[in-house]
Amino acid sequence: MIEENGGLMGTRHLSIDDYLRGIRERDSAALGQVITLVESNRSDDRAQAQELLTRLLPLTGGARRIGISGVPGVGKSTFIETFGLRLVDAGHRVAVLAVDPSSSVSKGSILGDKTRMEELASSDDTFIRPSPTGGSLGGVARKTREAILVCEAAGYDVVLVETVGVGQSETAVAEMVDFFLLLSLTGAGDELQGIKRGILELADLISINKADGDRLQAAEHARAELERALAILRPKGDDGWTPRVVTSSGLTGDGLDDIWAIIGEHHALLSANGALERRRQRQLLDWMWSLVDEGLRSAVREHPQVAETLADLENDVLEGRMTPTAAAENILGSFRI
Repeated sequence: MIEENGGLMGTRHLSIDDYLRGIRERDSAALGQVITLVESNRSDDRAQAQELLTRLLPLTGGARRIGISGVPGVGKSTFIETFGLRLVDAGHRVAVLAVDPSSSVSKGSILGDKTRMEELASSDDTFIRPSPTGGSLGGVARKTREAILVCEAAGYDVVLVETVGVGQSETAVAEMVDFFLLLSLTGAGDELQGIKRGILELADLISINKADGDRLQAAEHARAELERALAILRPKGDDGWTPRVVTSSGLTGDGLDDIWAIIGEHHALLSANGALERRRQRQLLDWMWSLVDEGLRSAVREHPQVAETLADLENDVLEGRMTPTAAAENILGSFRI
């Protein structure tokens, strides 16, 4: 089902035990309500959310966490819907955390996932959560990591994180999933020119999507070029995995079974050699320090001495009376008082 950002359980402030009961009973309405709670910026909500997440931790960690990204127009929604339906048919429970670009005014989700995955949304074994980015770095919602844990606790064994594909979002999603799939468009030589080396270094698998009809030959050409590029730029990594390039079609379903098989092969390899556990441990520490960085930035801005001088310092920088370095040192000096 698709869960809106408000939840369906009626009263928003339930007890921790109520939330836990709903998650353990795999109540999709409770799941949406809990994600709303962890996304909240209110201090009382944050405290309750962290207590709840701590109690849910023993129920987490069992899902395949898969990031899917690509530029707008690459066909992510069609791909995810067809892919998700195949996984459901195979007996999986699938959660999709679709991170949308946000309105700069309302911070709301503007792409409308409710209209893009209608067939997948109708399944009782799926949960689709449109999640606005709220302006966070890289286009990834600030609370997506928490949402992954909540979905796992609710019994979803595959969590797909769809990002908007606008630059740094690829890096952000790669730091919170087990497997990163980059969807690319057909175009052969133009395709190779359009993919930055940094993205090539992140992807565990690249799929040339929309490989159907008269685009099939161009897609195969693009696959061969990218495969050669990866052989140079991405030899076998420290985790033992060699990235691959395939073709797929979200429209016809061609190549999707192969992609799931490759994801399974990757999971088996990294589980066997300990790389998956190391990756998740590293992600937890990166998550911790990202929250420390975010908290320190907020604490600096809210510090009384900083708040008194901040506007003047910003004006001094804008009008050329002070260098940004000097202003930053001034702000940090006030913060240390």
